[in-house]
Amino acid sequence: PPQLNDGKIVMTALRALGGTEQTVRIDAFGPDPSGIERLLASFDANFGLNDLTAGVEFDLPAELRNRLKRFSIAGIRSAGATSLADDALKRRKVALFAGGRPREGQELITPLHYLRKALAPSAELIEAPVRESLLADPDVVILADIAKLNQFEAENLTKWVEAGGLLVRFAGPRLAAESLTKTEDDALLPVRLRAGGRNVGGAMSWGAPKQLRPFPEGSPFFGLTIPADVAVTSQVVAQPDPFLADRTIASLQDGTPLVTRKQLGDGQVILFHVTANAEWSNLPLSGLFVEMLERLAVSTRTTAPTKAELAGQIWQPQEVMNGFGDLRKGDDLQGIEGERLAEAIVSSDLLPGIYGNGERQVAINVLTPDRRLAPAAWPNSVTVETMAAVAEQPLKAVLLAVALVLMMLDVLATLWLSGRLWGPRGGVVTTGLLAAMIVLGAPPESHAQDELALRATHETVLAYIITGDSKVDATSEAGLFGLSATLSQRTAIEPDDPIAINLETDELAFFPIIYWPITDSQPIPSDAVYQKLNTYLQSGGMILFDTRDANLGGLGSTSSGRRLQQLAAPLDIPALEPVPLDHVLTRSFYLLQDFPGRHSRSDVWVEAAPKDAVKIDGMPFRNLNDGVSPVVIGGNDWASAWAINRDGQPLYPVGRGYAGDRQREIAFRFGVNLVMYALTGNYKSDQVHVPALLERLGQ
Repeated sequence: PPQLNDGKIVMTALRALGGTEQTVRIDAFGPDPSGIERLLASFDANFGLNDLTAGVEFDLPAELRNRLKRFSIAGIRSAGATSLADDALKRRKVALFAGGRPREGQELITPLHYLRKALAPSAELIEAPVRESLLADPDVVILADIAKLNQFEAENLTKWVEAGGLLVRFAGPRLAAESLTKTEDDALLPVRLRAGGRNVGGAMSWGAPKQLRPFPEGSPFFGLTIPADVAVTSQVVAQPDPFLADRTIASLQDGTPLVTRKQLGDGQVILFHVTANAEWSNLPLSGLFVEMLERLAVSTRTTAPTKAELAGQIWQPQEVMNGFGDLRKGDDLQGIEGERLAEAIVSSDLLPGIYGNGERQVAINVLTPDRRLAPAAWPNSVTVETMAAVAEQPLKAVLLAVALVLMMLDVLATLWLSGRLWGPRGGVVTTGLLAAMIVLGAPPESHAQDELALRATHETVLAYIITGDSKVDATSEAGLFGLSATLSQRTAIEPDDPIAINLETDELAFFPIIYWPITDSQPIPSDAVYQKLNTYLQSGGMILFDTRDANLGGLGSTSSGRRLQQLAAPLDIPALEPVPLDHVLTRSFYLLQDFPGRHSRSDVWVEAAPKDAVKIDGMPFRNLNDGVSPVVIGGNDWASAWAINRDGQPLYPVGRGYAGDRQREIAFRFGVNLVMYALTGNYKSDQVHVPALLERLGQ
């Protein structure tokens, strides 16, 4: 997990086996100002020849570091390759203000001295006038013994708190004196302060110091251990009212409020009823003071929390991570006890993720700092199964043959037992049985081709090549189903459900267009199949080759692109070119300029136009009416963009927001244009030249 060291984020990458030098890229992600997660930084971790660990440091500005949410190893989608960030990386901006000026030689008793000591290791301190401090957008504002604010400061500070800020105030002689003359409520105080009575000069005195009462459940301080030597000698006292009990989050043994809090808009106002120095209490001298500030999210811890620090608290899952490193909301999950959270041992009911308690966050990662990776050593008695799919073996023919043999053996045994096998007519019986076995063993006449022909010729049907990859084939079917539905809704073409084609056995001539997705594991067809494919292309058929890898690189630069080159090498394909702007494919139904699918980065290639093709005078397009391109090649994964379920809902995401919806619509329009182009050829191009033809006929 990431740690903060001297202002730098330090991480360690692990691997199980050495023996080679290796460099891995670690990406840091977090929200941009609009809340959308972005890549904020990337750094390399370099493994030496035999190193199993590699350190990496992120040196980022505090503003950027505070927005970091997760780190992941580039190219690996796994929870083990993802590390989540929490409060340990954040340095909150805290604005400090104090009443009066310190006198020479009395720095140790200034109201801000102990606050600086407590906050400096884990926070970025701002000490400037109120106006300049608020412009720096602090996370917390602390007022130490400030009784009066001018109207401008009070109004701007109130707006800042209502917008979600945290205002922490400390009492002192000035605030106590102000309470004697104040007659109205102060919006920037959680309670009204009592004037007179037990106050002497604005502060209350006792014969003996008062100890702190254990923090109650519901208080942000619940579970903190109170040192026995922490005591209070003076404080300002809250005026009793119906809201006082609900606003008290810490009190003395006699029930007098020590810390009060109220909600103001989306923010909070908190008052410590003692001074921020040791004048009224030794609380600022204790470690409890730092822990209380951390619980209020004024400061952040720099190390993992211990059981004692989280004891008695319930932490709610805010986001949890699955095995692929993806985050989802955890609102539907049960809260986790602080003691279990501190153990950081992930399980089915303690998922890795971000857990929150108030304004605080703790990250639970799959790998803890003490973990190391090692190759698994399985005993010989254990069978290791990989994620590779086991090919299905058709057993129908084998079982039928076995049943036939058993039936013949049963007949022969019956004849032998009855004595008729070797009798006078035994030869005839034996010959008849052999003939029956030959007839029954012969393969039945297949009607598959007839059924395929009937279905393909009854209506226009789109077809796709079976690749052997079940996921790719299912996507192809759903994609052509979605395109067929779009054609039925928008055009006069009403295709039937798409058909899967086995290149080795099925006839291709029935289909005007065939979608062929390319996979790395796709086998090379036989020579007979290539002869069939070339006949199909030469007789007017069209194949749409889709490498589905436009997000990874251009054609030929990826494994799918290289596989396409191998598959297409024996095909009789003419010279190709990227679709020109005046190609019929850009206007066969819709007017299009690009042809996106789920991706939109790949050029689309078609048969190159003749070199002598020129524009006719007055016409916007060249004379390209010499047939339809037999192949269209691209890598934009069109089937995924077209794919819908039977309810008409898209199966795969395309882009983001409105831009993604627009990209999916253009993908459907490309599909419509493609089918129209395959069915009507250059009809649109011919129509462009009608005015010129009519003019010539008139002459």
